[in-house]
Amino acid sequence: MEKIHIDKHATNAVEAYLEYKRIVGEDDGGRLFSEEEYKKYKETVVPRRIQNRLYVSFGVPGQIDCKLIGPETPCFCTHRYKQHCTDFEELPKERPILLPCRVKGCQCVSYEYVHINGSKPVRCQCKHTTSEHSEAIAHQCNKCTHCTGYRSPFTCECGQPGYAHVTLVETTEERMARGRPVGRAVPYAAMGGLTGFSSLVDGYLRLDPSGVGNTCEQHTE
Repeated sequence: MEKIHIDKHATNAVEAYLEYKRIVGEDDGGRLFSEEEYKKYKETVVPRRIQNRLYVSFGVPGQIDCKLIGPETPCFCTHRYKQHCTDFEELPKERPILLPCRVKGCQCVSYEYVHINGSKPVRCQCKHTTSEHSEAIAHQCNKCTHCTGYRSPFTCECGQPGYAHVTLVETTEERMARGRPVGRAVPYAAMGGLTGFSSLVDGYLRLDPSGVGNTCEQHTE
């Protein structure tokens, strides 16, 4: 088998590009910023991003975070979290905080997670898929008239039905008030609820303080 050798210069270039994508995300519109544009972006956007970071989680109000949202986590509208509006010059005063999709033509008014069964979203109680419902508010079904909006009967690992769950968008202060960790200040785009190495692990399987806290510590209190 032929081995591929990458010199240090190429390795540094790859690492620099990955760092660029983590910081800029979708904000360059698919065209790489020039060195000057990138420098200005980091000077203006990054400090604001750190100050106004929003945390996104999915769960039953008052209980654990069943799912912490990351940049690649899909929305009901099928687009990724990173494709939604996640940065704000000033934090919205209205609640809930809306994170509209930025993909042209999408009617999604705010990021919303739905349970995944394998690789596919769970069907509505009307038996139709999420793609057969509107991505607009209320998620009306496009296939039947008796459905009043997407409602998942799926039972989560937390023991509660899917329709009892909500997607929560909160500020640093609001998250801390719920006793949830906020992690370190990072410059990366669309971090959502990621605060630790196991943040993407669901609910009770999460063993570090990345959403529910250390379960062993909780049981001994």
